[in-house]
Amino acid sequence: MKKYKDFMNDLRAKSSAELNAELVSAKKELFNLRFQNATNQLDNTSRIKDVRRKIARIQTAITEQANASN
Repeated sequence: MKKYKDFMNDLRAKSSAELNAELVSAKKELFNLRFQNATNQLDNTSRIKDVRRKIARIQTAITEQANASN
C-alpha cells in the first residue's frame, strides 16, 4: 500500500463517484478476506487490517468532500 500522504492525496483528487466505486471495491475485498480467513485459506491476516484502514481513509475523503461542498 502507498504511504499515507500519497494515498490521501490520490483520494482527494478523485471525484465522489470514483471514491464511492473504490469504497465498494474495498468492501468487497474485505468481505473476501474475511471469508478466506473463516475457511482457513488466508495466509496474511494482516491484510484485513490494511483493507479496513483503506476503507476508513476512503470514507474520510468522502466526508471531506461533502463538507467542502457545503
